[in-house]
This record gives sequence, C-alpha cells and structure tokens, in this order.
Amino acid sequence: MKMISKAIFQIAILFCISMAMNAIAKLLHLPIPGSILGIVVLFILLKTNVIKLTWIEQGANWLLAELLLFFIPSAVGVMQYIPLLESEGVRILIVVIFSTLIVMVSSGLIATRIAKRKERRIS
Repeated sequence: MKMISKAIFQIAILFCISMAMNAIAKLLHLPIPGSILGIVVLFILLKTNVIKLTWIEQGANWLLAELLLFFIPSAVGVMQYIPLLESEGVRILIVVIFSTLIVMVSSGLIATRIAKRKERRIS
C-alpha cells in the first residue's frame, strides 16, 4: 500500500508541474505548448538536483508503462475522419511511415554518439 501511495504522490508532482507549465504558457502567450515547457523545466530541475530522481521515478515509470492507454482517445477520435482516410489514406500512411523511420534513425544515431562519448570518458 505504501508503494501505491508513493507512486500516486509522484504522479501528482508530475501533474502539478505539467499544469503549472500549461498555465504559464497560456498566461505568457508562449508559442511553446505547456507540456513541452514542463518537460524542459522538469529536466532542468532534475539536472540541478532541485528535484531528486527518486522523488518521481516510480510514478514516471508507471506512467511510461501505461503509455499506450493514453493514445486510445486519439485512436478513437480518428474514426471521425473516415472520409478523409478513404481519400487520403495512402498519403497519410506514407507520411507516418517515413516520419517514423526518420525518428528511429535519428534516435539510433544520437544514442550511438552518446554511447561512444560515454565510452571515451570512461577510458
């Protein structure tokens, strides 16, 4: 029970950061979405040790494990656009596949560079 309440508290911390950044982005009329701003702020807080990783790790891991559930509303919303999919479905599919490949290749290249850089520091 203690672990569950700890995870809920950690998720609440992440939620509060997200809501605060959404409010700030809206208040300041920033062209950056609040969720992206929240990720940047959370990263800075983690790097500067204002927030310790152990304070949010369990809740963040749970959110990542259940990430697929967050896409269900989006997938259901696509059903409103059946006529568009019938006429432009092939083009959309090509764009999705191409952009996925770009993300996969660029992520792999970046991960390889980071791993090589870490190996050089260790050696």
